[in-house]
Amino acid sequence: MKIADPAQTSLVNEIRLMLDELPFDGAKVLELGCGRAEKTRLLAETGRPRAIVALEVDAIQHARNLETTDLPTVSFRHGGAEAIPADDNSVDIVLMFKSLHHVPVALMDQALSEIARVLKPGGLAWISEPVYAGDLNEVFKLFHDEQVVREAAFATLCRAVEGGKLRLEKELFFNTRSYFEGFEQFDSRMIRVTHTNHQLSPELYRQVREKFDSYMAAEGATFLNPQRVDLLRKPT
Repeated sequence: MKIADPAQTSLVNEIRLMLDELPFDGAKVLELGCGRAEKTRLLAETGRPRAIVALEVDAIQHARNLETTDLPTVSFRHGGAEAIPADDNSVDIVLMFKSLHHVPVALMDQALSEIARVLKPGGLAWISEPVYAGDLNEVFKLFHDEQVVREAAFATLCRAVEGGKLRLEKELFFNTRSYFEGFEQFDSRMIRVTHTNHQLSPELYRQVREKFDSYMAAEGATFLNPQRVDLLRKPT
């Protein structure tokens, strides 16, 4: 396993890639750290999974998700990956989009044990993590440097595979694209989030804005973000 592949620069829509790679038809899916449930919705609207349980640890966002009324196959639950409210061997596919590094470091191994517990034998886990690189990371790390937690998340995945809890099927490396109309949109989506209390001093806020604005063009700011997916399978 490797944490990054700088040579891989292909631009990929991760949802389309995931839909091609995973056997969703009739599956029971568990999404850990669903956030605003944007990917949950895209997956549910394909009609392929039988049921989706979307777990979110942020109580504010979870309350907003519960207001969703037009996704009958989706159940929203409150909780973290380290204590999954699901039975043993009950899930066909686990999805984790850029959320493993948000699990407290001391609980990351427990989260992987929980994933292995709830997966059916032969079940798959799609664990997507951002690579610590790219222009957007240069802005983000000014106020929230995630190098340590991202490296800890990767080390946790390696331990899970080395210990036999899960088997590595493949690693995928690619870029995704993030677009912001301007700094106000970046502020809303990246700084003023409910899951993390970013406290920026006026001086730091100014530095972040200046760094972001250095990437602005007439049509906005577009960033290519390196990503890694570890596709893991529970041994039979």
